[in-house]
Amino acid sequence: MKNSVDINIQDFLSHLKLSCRIPKITEEIASMQIIELAAQEQGIKVEKQELQQAADSFRISNKLFNTEETMSWLNKYHLTLEEFEGLVYANALTQKLAQHLFADKVESWFYEHQLDYVSAALYEVVLPEEDLAMELFCGLQEREISFREVARQFIDDKSLRRQGGYLGIVNRKNLKPEISAAVFEATPPEILKPIKTNKGTHLILVEEIIRPKLNEEIRANILSSLFANWLQEKIKALEINAHFKEIIHV
Repeated sequence: MKNSVDINIQDFLSHLKLSCRIPKITEEIASMQIIELAAQEQGIKVEKQELQQAADSFRISNKLFNTEETMSWLNKYHLTLEEFEGLVYANALTQKLAQHLFADKVESWFYEHQLDYVSAALYEVVLPEEDLAMELFCGLQEREISFREVARQFIDDKSLRRQGGYLGIVNRKNLKPEISAAVFEATPPEILKPIKTNKGTHLILVEEIIRPKLNEEIRANILSSLFANWLQEKIKALEINAHFKEIIHV
């Protein structure tokens, strides 16, 4: 077997087609053109100092702490220094446009959708039989047994069993609707009446309901989501003319 392979442009383009990624890449190119045009119309530019800050942030996030690591990364992705600067500029321009369009809309959006960000600290044991779950629920209500003891007896997963069935902080949108409704109507700490789903019958201890605060992480997520939705709508309304059929039909 050979110790090396030769890859030419035809191999590259053929793989690109067979991997069915051309529509996605075409959309990404169109997205960047939409961003550049919108930024131009809004008079948005990335200043030299902003570009430097973006480059520093990029290197830190990609753990490029010295020249050698940076050059190795550039070689891996076949980028020149000029192309690297173009990449950083595109990212910085996107962030600046997103801020310009939606920074003042984040707070109102958050308060309109607060329920999406409510979470709860939960413990859970899933049982195969509804009768057993109800029997254990009654025992828990009468303090004949603790939730940790139930978890120790009926959870197979060793790690979860050691934690007493603790699921952590769970966001509302990550719960099944029938469980979510009961959890967020609870008055913690409260053990919920058994809830049956296709996974079994759930015994749930609601330790705490955590009301959302508009921190920097949530702010960034909302901004990103609003911008992504705006960009997707722009793409849907756009007729994309891809002038490269003669290239990809090789």
